[in-house]
Amino acid sequence: MEHRFLKLSKYRLNIALREPTAFIGILAAILFSYLIVAPVVSLLGDAFQVQYADSLRLGHSAGSFTFHNIDRVFKSIVAPDILWLPLVHTMYVALGAMAIALVAGGVMAWLISRTDLLGRKWFATALIVPYMLPSWTIALAWSSIFLNRTVGGQPGWLESLGFEPPDWLAYGQLPITIVLALHYTPFVILLFGNALRSFDSQLEDSARMLGARAYTIARRIIIPLMRPSLLSAITLIFAKCLGDFGVAYILGAPVKYDVLATSLFRSVTARQGGEAAVLAGVIIIIGTISVLIDARLVREARRFITIGAKGAMSRTQRLGPWRLPMTALAGIMFAVSVAIPLMVLFLTTVMRIPGKFAFGNFTWDYWTGHNLSTTALRTGILVTPDFWHAAWNSLWMVGIAAICAGVLGVLVGYVVVRTPFKSLGSYLRYITFLPYLVPGIAFAAACLSIFAVPHGPIPALYGTAAILILAIMADQMPFASRAGISAMMQLGKDPEEAAQVAGAGWWKRLIKVILPIQKGPLAAGILLPFISGLKGLSLVIMLATPGTDLLTTYAIRLVDFGYSQAANAVVLMLSAIAFFGTLFLQKATKTSLASGLGG
Repeated sequence: MEHRFLKLSKYRLNIALREPTAFIGILAAILFSYLIVAPVVSLLGDAFQVQYADSLRLGHSAGSFTFHNIDRVFKSIVAPDILWLPLVHTMYVALGAMAIALVAGGVMAWLISRTDLLGRKWFATALIVPYMLPSWTIALAWSSIFLNRTVGGQPGWLESLGFEPPDWLAYGQLPITIVLALHYTPFVILLFGNALRSFDSQLEDSARMLGARAYTIARRIIIPLMRPSLLSAITLIFAKCLGDFGVAYILGAPVKYDVLATSLFRSVTARQGGEAAVLAGVIIIIGTISVLIDARLVREARRFITIGAKGAMSRTQRLGPWRLPMTALAGIMFAVSVAIPLMVLFLTTVMRIPGKFAFGNFTWDYWTGHNLSTTALRTGILVTPDFWHAAWNSLWMVGIAAICAGVLGVLVGYVVVRTPFKSLGSYLRYITFLPYLVPGIAFAAACLSIFAVPHGPIPALYGTAAILILAIMADQMPFASRAGISAMMQLGKDPEEAAQVAGAGWWKRLIKVILPIQKGPLAAGILLPFISGLKGLSLVIMLATPGTDLLTTYAIRLVDFGYSQAANAVVLMLSAIAFFGTLFLQKATKTSLASGLGG
């Protein structure tokens, strides 16, 4: 009996190994183990190793085991500046951003989803535009308005008009919190709005018939049923704020207001590898906990049924005399989060002195001028070779990374759904999701820890385009793999089996059957990583060098040089590409970010 069982197992193993999913799955597992798992493990290992810069001072050889890095970050005299103050700042900023986004996004979601707000279809799309733009777009606009003499350089708009903004308004916690809240408010609008739209209005009607007041209905019926979507939005905003670098760098660095992301960046630039590893580990742990909490809340959400049977309805509530004021409120929200920041950035690029609204002060020099007075930037952005070099780098590097991520995402989906080795499929499913648990700034540090030095036949990649392409591709795999898995789960085996019966080999079935059927998910798996990678800064800020600058890192270097007009021009170009790219993504994949919000 045992011999028969072994023969049967061996037969099944031989059949499984003949199926290409096994071979593809093994290759994919090896690839992603190297691109995703190895950098994170290497980084965390650096936290317990003596770094070369510390070897002489500590009296131990580089690479030997030590708790020095842990002690330095957690318990030394510099620990408050390295970890504890940035951690407190991060918590303050994240909690403040969550609170503001929850209130603003909740109100806007309710107005768009459940009321007769004027222009609700337009607002359904307009109010999520901030998330289509780089997070630090609003930060640059804020800096252009409120910049004061604390850090020198060109004056801000208010200072040019005779008002000197206080430091607490120009830099630090308050502006960082507000800017992040405006950027992530669309999270609440999307998640809460979709939940509200599926909410059965008859529950409210029944409560009113029993004499319940509006406050009681909201507290006892609506909020409990909406709790999963609200808590999910909160945890996602927290995870995003945790790893956001650009906003905190622009508005915090001038007054040395560090959060965890900027503290990690300082450690890497100071070549404190062990210190950076510990900080990245802290960020990874906090980010992982927040995402796991979100996953738990999603599972808990299945207990909340907000969609009724055939009699269910989503009735819009008439605002009556409040219709115009509420429409004005939505308009103000759009103006503050989109219209005013973009207008400020544009006007700044055509002013010699920011904030001086005199006819002779306007110029196109920062776009197309020559022989400018600035030292390192002698021509306008559109005639500067460095700008076009960065733009080309952004298009081809991010493009290659996105295409690779999209194709690999479909293959991962194919293996996960089709492979007879369920453990292999599960491993690929979870390993490709791992980058989502690691904030971008921490994953960049992880890539540096393994790719900055040669390993066997693989040379050091720092300073090359390869490290950027590999990092962006790996960072975008959660989106691409989920698109591939979801698509393959909806594709039956019949088309592929019919082609197989007709004599088509696996490669021909892939090209002629699978990819044509899955062209929609494949397009989404390429375009979404492309747009996300194009406007992302946290991942690439530590990996790009002047020779491999992308538009995001090029803009930040201009900010560092104090060339605010040129930096704002670059960000406007980047924002236009990201915005219209997102619209193209929605049209090409026949999806809508505003789906379910009345749009």
